[in-house]
Amino acid sequence: MNRTLATFLLIGVLTGLLAALSLALEIKGYGFGRLGLQRLDGLANATTFIPLAALYAFAATLVVTAPIGAAAFAHANGTTPIHTTALTLLATIAGIQIARFGFGNANALGVLLDWRFAFGAAIIAAHLSINKLRRNALTRTVSFIGFTAAALACLYWTFRI
Repeated sequence: MNRTLATFLLIGVLTGLLAALSLALEIKGYGFGRLGLQRLDGLANATTFIPLAALYAFAATLVVTAPIGAAAFAHANGTTPIHTTALTLLATIAGIQIARFGFGNANALGVLLDWRFAFGAAIIAAHLSINKLRRNALTRTVSFIGFTAAALACLYWTFRI
């Protein structure tokens, strides 16, 4: 948990500083300030998290059902990189929006209220508790059903509200 929080904060601060630099350059009239901000914006948005959650749920299904050796491989090479990616994308988006808010865009923090960010938060929460889900047959079965349903829903349901 401490490493997750420290990573989130560091990436958020670094992204916020880059976004602040880009915003300051744009205010001063330099065209490449806008280019830098567009590149940071293009890095991540809320729709990125739905297919990422499907990948994580599928890898987590393998972790909770596979024997210990295969589960360790799936955890180390599947779920952990996806968790880190989701964490990085969430921190990047938060850093950009906080920098925009700091430069006077009062609506910038409203972007963070998009419901699709719940997929990124779900990836992080599932990763922090995945070791507990392998403890006994009941939690493995429930986890298998939950992760399989999540993977299929993220891939094939439209989530249009």
